[in-house]
Amino acid sequence: MNSTTKARALGLGHLSHPLLGRRVIDRAHGDRVGIFRALAPDVKAPRLGPVLRIPDSPPVAWLGPEGGGVEWTTTPDAIEAVK
Repeated sequence: MNSTTKARALGLGHLSHPLLGRRVIDRAHGDRVGIFRALAPDVKAPRLGPVLRIPDSPPVAWLGPEGGGVEWTTTPDAIEAVK
């Protein structure tokens, strides 16, 4: 997101981003391509119960493989749209 774009809160700690739902390249992970699923805080510990408060951590980009599979996270500055 560039400096002129303001992220909008979407609820539960998630933020808006112009590339949400699109194919992106993750420059921090060897130019891996995935679908940008969310911009939200990273939860370090696994949680089986409901989330009672939003984690106090910077948001990360949540990406999913195009054909399904395990999501991964990266810094939002490392992603760009696939052309």
